[in-house]
Amino acid sequence: MTQDERTIARDRMRFIKNTQSSRLCYLGILFDVFFFVNIYKSDVGTYYYNFKIGVSIVYNLIFLLIAFLASEGVKNYKNEYSYALLGLGIMQFVRIFILPMQAHNAMTEVNDVAVGVMGNGQFTTVVIYLVISGVALIAAGLINLKKYKELSEHLKSIGETA
Repeated sequence: MTQDERTIARDRMRFIKNTQSSRLCYLGILFDVFFFVNIYKSDVGTYYYNFKIGVSIVYNLIFLLIAFLASEGVKNYKNEYSYALLGLGIMQFVRIFILPMQAHNAMTEVNDVAVGVMGNGQFTTVVIYLVISGVALIAAGLINLKKYKELSEHLKSIGETA
């Protein structure tokens, strides 16, 4: 790519949306919803009827709101939303060790029979969902940081401000 082509590509950023980061946010949201549905459709005795699940549901709703807000913010190359996405992505990895890991290692009684709360298949599935969601959100944040920096440098070079 020649210098003129790079300049044109950077100048186009002033007029087009950052759809790549935005779509990665949507992917992160989608896989979080898959996680949400997979966990909360489980009905293994009374294991899931506790305070931790209530907190998890509230966190999930807040996560979805922030992720959607960030998806709209990164469309316009807003730098602060990149950090929100990085934080949300990291939290997706942390969540693996909270509910899924604990449920995978727990036993409960159903009709006087001890059963595992979360089997290996479900555990693997929800971990994959959280990992894909986390990676998508972190990638969205990093891509937006890079594009924001490029656009800021370009605007500075032509005498405008971001």
